[in-house]
Amino acid sequence: MIQELTEFNLPAETLPHLIVPFPIEITVHLGAPDDQNALNVTVPYLDYIKNVGSSELYPTWPEEAIRANLYAINSVAMNRIFTEWYRSRGYDFDITNSPAYDQAYVHGRGIFDTIANVANEMFDQYIVQEGHIEPLFTTFCDGRIVQCNGMSQWGTVELANQGYSALDILRYYYGDNIIIEQSEAPGIIVGTYPGRPLTIGDSGITVFRMQHSLNRISDNYPAIPQIPITGYYDDQTANAVKVFQEVFNLPATGIVDEETWYYIRRIYIAVTRLGELASEGLMIRDLIDMYSSIILEGGNRPIVVLIQYFLDLLSVFYPTIPPVQIDGYYGPQTTEAVRAFQITVGLSPSGIVDQQTWNELYRTAYNILINLPVEEIYLPSINFLGLEYSEGMGTYYPGIFLLEVMLSYLSTRFPDIPSIEAEGTFDTDTRNAVIAFQNMEGLTPTGVVDENTWNALVSVYQNLRNNSTV
Repeated sequence: MIQELTEFNLPAETLPHLIVPFPIEITVHLGAPDDQNALNVTVPYLDYIKNVGSSELYPTWPEEAIRANLYAINSVAMNRIFTEWYRSRGYDFDITNSPAYDQAYVHGRGIFDTIANVANEMFDQYIVQEGHIEPLFTTFCDGRIVQCNGMSQWGTVELANQGYSALDILRYYYGDNIIIEQSEAPGIIVGTYPGRPLTIGDSGITVFRMQHSLNRISDNYPAIPQIPITGYYDDQTANAVKVFQEVFNLPATGIVDEETWYYIRRIYIAVTRLGELASEGLMIRDLIDMYSSIILEGGNRPIVVLIQYFLDLLSVFYPTIPPVQIDGYYGPQTTEAVRAFQITVGLSPSGIVDQQTWNELYRTAYNILINLPVEEIYLPSINFLGLEYSEGMGTYYPGIFLLEVMLSYLSTRFPDIPSIEAEGTFDTDTRNAVIAFQNMEGLTPTGVVDENTWNALVSVYQNLRNNSTV
């Protein structure tokens, strides 16, 4: 039985929004949310932060107090945008200028230089709790006229005068697990709706996330059934969507249109309390659990070459699977081949290589390759997969089988390398062959296949095979 593969390292491209980009612009509603006579203004985000800072703070305050407050101001705004707090409710703005709901913004007012100078340094930084992704909704109040559970603005002045740094001040009010995160680049504010309704037969990351949200919502609303998170919109998903729509009095179509998408988003934010100081939190470890074993279209990682190699191999034996160019890029052609493979073996045709698809793909290819002479197997140039191989590791690491294929072929050309069976188990014979190869190449003879040994092996193997008839 092929077990979970530790070679499936966490792919950065499948973890969007671990670092939340700061927005280029923000749309502010100049009134309470339901004030239909109030204007919306779209302003540069940095100007917004300076304006709120100048409206909420005094320029004579200690710099560390100003800095702590600007961190909080920025986090409130970024939380509203990240959660689509107002847009998911049908509003056409990101935040209001009402302190009763958000924070003060006075359109057209003058800006204090002291506050502007600090804002210039840190407008792209926000507050998160350790292990969380979402910008924290950093509740604050003046601390004299109004009291709240969050930060006291006048209290920050007292702490700064006592020598507290901005981060110390934030931790005083929000807890010791507060850290400052910095955005990597600005981003355009766009809605999360994928642009068209999702229905049976659709697949991809948007379906994957929607399924995850529905399952979390079902913890609070058990009438909504739990569903497999596969990235494929099947009958079970449609039924769960339909029940969700019935529970929240939406047209029960089983199709995720824009209204349903944002209602799912809105309820998910509510049950996880992402828009509150007491947030359950969107945990990094949860996204790692959810995404760490999937490959999505657009990925470019060493493991993609292996996926493409297996698919191309299977296309020779299964007419339903189209051949694939082995270029290391998970493009539309690879997605279609994955989908065809999934249909062939009876899996949901998501086009996503999740753990189940990967296991089945490797199992199917392995059963073919194990019965071929190594002279008839040609491996592409596969970069180091990020995992060192050593004695005792078994068939659930596909790199070991590839390693043995290369060593076995090299043994036919170099008498110093002992002949081994390519069967996918790193036993003593494999270790001895590795040591012989390392000695031949002037590498430290550890018997462990690290990155240097792997790259040298691939290079020698490729040179030999490219100069011979395959």
